[in-house]
Amino acid sequence: MKVKTANLIVRIHRLPDTADAMTTDWSTSLTAAMAWWRDAGLDGTFVDEPQDWLAEARRAKEQAPAPAMKPLRDLPPAADSVPTVTVGTKENWPQALADFSPWWLAEGALAPAGLRRLPPIGAAQAELMVLVPMPAADDGDALLSGRAGRLLDAMLSAMAIDKAQTYLASALPAHVPMPDWQALGAVGIGDVLLHHIALAAPKRLLILGASGVSALLGHDPTNLAHGLRAINQETAGMAVMPAWDLDAMLARPALKAGFWSRWLDWTGTLE
Repeated sequence: MKVKTANLIVRIHRLPDTADAMTTDWSTSLTAAMAWWRDAGLDGTFVDEPQDWLAEARRAKEQAPAPAMKPLRDLPPAADSVPTVTVGTKENWPQALADFSPWWLAEGALAPAGLRRLPPIGAAQAELMVLVPMPAADDGDALLSGRAGRLLDAMLSAMAIDKAQTYLASALPAHVPMPDWQALGAVGIGDVLLHHIALAAPKRLLILGASGVSALLGHDPTNLAHGLRAINQETAGMAVMPAWDLDAMLARPALKAGFWSRWLDWTGTLE
């Protein structure tokens, strides 16, 4: 190791000119002196001139041949988050709930091609319809069968509601990462959602993830989604409770307490 420092000067005093001095082993004395300094931590050669420690490594890097550029791999095109065609008019949609699920799974205008779709679950005129924005990424072969669905199962149990008497649905048939809700509403997905709710005709509607659904239905600003109280149908208004989505309640347990308070208030005043 080389560092910039003052030259080490070792002074060895001249011994008296005696007979014993003639027998002094000067090599041994010098070796002992140098060993003393080495034990003190000065174990290298020290010079005044600064040294460039990285010069050799830099020269080696400059002389090395440039690495060959690897060709980019062909990546599959990303699925568009918004269908490119409109869903048509209400007259072309299923007019019975029994016909809705097959159309929901096959209609190309409802979701980008190649995404796995999941149908709604339940029967018409259920006591409660639970609406989520879209299937979760970890859902299996059924809607709300993943982690968020297990939270909903616990919530329904606490509410003393039989899941078999609940209609489970989503505003989109497939999981779409970061969907553009306003653009989806512009191609008619919001109208399809209202039509779906009318076919299901539940007694009450619980929207879990109201901000996205509110934008899909054209409400602006979406931050007011939690103030939504009813969805007007052809026959009468339907009582609606908008709330946070299940993923948000999983991430922030305090939201579950707020949901429960609003649920008790909503069901306690409903005629």
